[in-house]
Amino acid sequence: MSDSPRIADYAIHEQFINRWSPRAFSGEAISEKALLGFFEAARWAPSAYNSQPWRFLYARRDTPNWERFLGLLNEFNRSWAQQAAALVIVISKTTFTAPGASEEGPALWHTFDTGSAWAHLALQASLDGWHTHGMAGFDKELTRKELQIPEGYELHAAVAIGKLGDKASLPEKLQAREVPSPRKPVAEIAAEGNFTLL
Repeated sequence: MSDSPRIADYAIHEQFINRWSPRAFSGEAISEKALLGFFEAARWAPSAYNSQPWRFLYARRDTPNWERFLGLLNEFNRSWAQQAAALVIVISKTTFTAPGASEEGPALWHTFDTGSAWAHLALQASLDGWHTHGMAGFDKELTRKELQIPEGYELHAAVAIGKLGDKASLPEKLQAREVPSPRKPVAEIAAEGNFTLL
C-alpha cells in the first residue's frame, strides 16, 4: 500500500499496518465457512479466567437475515454497508461463574476481553483478504429486541465485512476518506512509569 500514510515507529508484522476499515465494499458474497473462520480466530482470544464472554450474531448478504441486520444500522452506515458481504453484532456476557464459586457474579472485564476477540476477528479477516469496519452507529434497543438478546448481555458494535470495492461507489464526501488512516506515535500512547500522556 504505497499510498498509505501508515509508517510504523518500531518493527512490527505488516498485518497490523495493512489492516484498515474501508467503507467501499464490492458486494461480493462470503461463504459461511470463510466467515466462521474469522469467528474461529476470535475464539482463541485471551480472557480473564478463560470466561470467553464474547458472542457474535451474524447475517450474510443474500440470506433471509440480511435485511433484518441491515435495518439495525443507522441511515449513514446502512448507505454503504449494504454492499458488505456480512454484518456482525458484537455482544458480551456481563456475568460469569468464578472458579470455585457456585453463583455467577459480575464479569468486570467483559468489554476488555471482547475487544480482544474482535481484534482477532479483524486481523484474521485481513489475513484472508477481507476487510472489516466496526460501527457504533446502530440501534441498540432495536437490535436487542429484533435479535432476541436477553438481559445480561451488553451490545458493543456492528461490524461490516466485505471485499474492497471501488471508492467511486461512495458519496463524494466519503471518497477522500477512503484510505488507511494514520495513528498517533507510540510516544503519545505509552509511557514508562507514571501517567504523562495527554
